[in-house]
Amino acid sequence: MITKFIKRIMRRDPMERGTHIGPAHAPKRIPKKTHRIDPHLLSKNAVKVTHTLQQAGYEAFIVGGAVRDLVLGIGPKDFDVATNATPDQVQRLFRKARLIGRRFQIVHVTFFGKAHPEIIEVSTFRALLDNAGDHVAESGRILRDNVWGSQGEDAARRDFTINAMYYDPSTETVLDYHGGMSDMQKKTLRMIGDPAKRYREDPIRMLRAIRFAAKTGFTLDSATAAPISELSALIHDVPAARLFDEILKLLMSGYSWAAIQCLREAGLHHGLLPLLDHILDSKESSKTANDFVKLALANTDQRIQSGKSISAGFLFATLLWPELLKNWQNNIASGMSNIPALHAAMDDTIATQSSGMTIQRRFESDMREIWSMQPRFEKRVGRYPYRLIESPRFRAGYDFMLLRCATGEQKASLGEWWTSFISADPAGQDGLMASAKNEVGNPAGGTSGAKRRRRRKPKSTLPTDSGAGSAEI
Repeated sequence: MITKFIKRIMRRDPMERGTHIGPAHAPKRIPKKTHRIDPHLLSKNAVKVTHTLQQAGYEAFIVGGAVRDLVLGIGPKDFDVATNATPDQVQRLFRKARLIGRRFQIVHVTFFGKAHPEIIEVSTFRALLDNAGDHVAESGRILRDNVWGSQGEDAARRDFTINAMYYDPSTETVLDYHGGMSDMQKKTLRMIGDPAKRYREDPIRMLRAIRFAAKTGFTLDSATAAPISELSALIHDVPAARLFDEILKLLMSGYSWAAIQCLREAGLHHGLLPLLDHILDSKESSKTANDFVKLALANTDQRIQSGKSISAGFLFATLLWPELLKNWQNNIASGMSNIPALHAAMDDTIATQSSGMTIQRRFESDMREIWSMQPRFEKRVGRYPYRLIESPRFRAGYDFMLLRCATGEQKASLGEWWTSFISADPAGQDGLMASAKNEVGNPAGGTSGAKRRRRRKPKSTLPTDSGAGSAEI
């Protein structure tokens, strides 16, 4: 929690805390015997990019979170490279390279492998923007940042000391301008420069502070944590696409529940994700709703920490489900029939998110399909189970239904029935449907009087992993 991070932090001299960005100074050169980076954790493509740039006469280093993770002994998911070559110069050196971004112009260099393509993000050293004029808004947020500078300036422009280290694969040396290695040893997350000013330059840094603290278990430096609650409203000045990307990174960090708790401690969740207002406010959210979200996030964290893939559409469907369920029940109470009430609840629930982070439309369609599938799991006779199991999104809907059973919202027997049905042969499936038909109060009917067609068991295309949240959507 943020408050706990502050209580545990050691008191330091203001200059040591990084309350001022002074003139660039020579970096500390950290040799291999000290940083102990395992070369096997490096991306061959990232090394290739640095070597290509260096052979062309430019400086080039692996930088940022990749260096942090390498020092921690973690294999980075993404690799960034920083260089003194301009974006145009970088692009000319690589066949599969394209310029992206307006606010921050960078180059994506793509390598196609056997499994999947890898993108190495290459950025040019950026200058300090103390007198940037129209590059900075009145609030202090940087609008455009394509002013090139030295590596020392680039290091000062980065957010946290642990993200401002540069690694040269050719010499196996880490360049550390702001004591990032020392902070890592002390497990401290410290902002470079004046934290309040840095948050105004880019309010996303507040969310990054929360995510890094939750992911690494590091303590937020007191000066770094102090301005967050006061400046939290600046988050709403961030473009929707950037905000969505950062929230998605937070939820898929592998430590999402801890990160969400930190958001609440810092006062960052209100209005950012309206769904979080309901989840985190115990006065408005039932125990079942909280249990459902906790279980969904716990399963998501477990999958990420195990190196498995997850679906963003599935994740947002779980986070919004408590609110949707409430709207659905209210619609039924007002006289609407079951299915129209559900679809109206979907519209209302998604509309409530428009005041904060906007969920991308491609994930919205996945969410709607998962939700629409839930009443169909109760229809377990006739042709309905066969039709449902053939749906391209069956695995996502099935995993979602299992979460509902695990928290008591649905009977555990429903999940057990479908788990058995998936693995049964045609005769076994007929037996299961017969047992469902004979259940007292079984709502699945509607087809009990219809003549049932015997169908061949369809070839299963389901993944073998049946864990909740496992669906690839």
